[in-house]
Amino acid sequence: MSANILAHTRADERQSHADATDVILTGDRPTGSLHLGHYAGSLRSRLALQGRCAQTLLIADLQALTDSSGRAAHVARQVPEVVLDYLAVGIDPSQTTIAVQSRLSALAELTVLYLNLVTVARLERNPTVKAEVELRGFERDIPAGFLCYPVSQAADITGFRATLVPVGDDQLPMIEQTNEIVRRVNRLASAAVLPECRALLSSTPRLPGVDGRKASKSLGNAIPLSATADEIRGLVRAMYTDPGHARASDPGRVEGNVVFAYLDAFDPDLTTVNELKERYRGGGLGDMALKRRLEGVLEALVAPIRARRAELARDRAYVMDVLRAGSERANTTTQAVLRDVRGAFALDT
Repeated sequence: MSANILAHTRADERQSHADATDVILTGDRPTGSLHLGHYAGSLRSRLALQGRCAQTLLIADLQALTDSSGRAAHVARQVPEVVLDYLAVGIDPSQTTIAVQSRLSALAELTVLYLNLVTVARLERNPTVKAEVELRGFERDIPAGFLCYPVSQAADITGFRATLVPVGDDQLPMIEQTNEIVRRVNRLASAAVLPECRALLSSTPRLPGVDGRKASKSLGNAIPLSATADEIRGLVRAMYTDPGHARASDPGRVEGNVVFAYLDAFDPDLTTVNELKERYRGGGLGDMALKRRLEGVLEALVAPIRARRAELARDRAYVMDVLRAGSERANTTTQAVLRDVRGAFALDT
């Protein structure tokens, strides 16, 4: 991992609430390039945990189809792109398993079994699902696969017997629902077949998009990990600040200011950031000066990632070998868990 990336791994994340016995499972949907929201929300935690715990990164291509079935070819093309993003930020496949969901048949069977333990009403009450349904404008025209994706996530987590899951706070309802399923399976088996898991939250609050909304690949308001210097400059210049801060001499609001949200997340000199906040609140600091600082901070972070990614992209065979080897290891693990869960359902008696 580069010195620039290490500089942005916060000390409190290096001291994560994890020990050597923890099993880590996390991942991403391959619907587009990963962005700085992913980096702040979970990738930094994954890097900090690498080598300390058993860790798997799952590329959730089946879950991506729950609301992108008409773009199946696009989802398939994005799988190696996500692998490139992982490797470029410093994920080491000799320490972290990288696998693709659709190659692990045990996860699909676990999902089907778990669906018998969850009601439609419970799925509809899940706050994360409700928020995503509203964001996509599904109303009552919800794809069944989308409504049930918390069950698929439970299959992913339990398929690796994960005990710790790095997530954003918007995913906490998923952890709760997973543990409900775990308890029901264990009651069926009258034994501790599966462990409950807990969330590992980033020290960084959810990173907004440049327009102040949730950072999203689909909304086009996020800064990709592979962004060029010009792209970073353009997106930072477009960032929402304080509409009442018309002149540098005007007092400005820090709260809700996207530029400060990114400085809090990525500027290694937090003492100076706090000083800038005081100057901004009191008047005497212009938005452009802040944005120029942020441009430099983000370019220092992204440049080595971008260069490493370009280098790796020239060796696609290596990228696919990483994915094949990781999926084979993950298949062995998940098949063993499936055998135990099938036993809880008395399917192998």
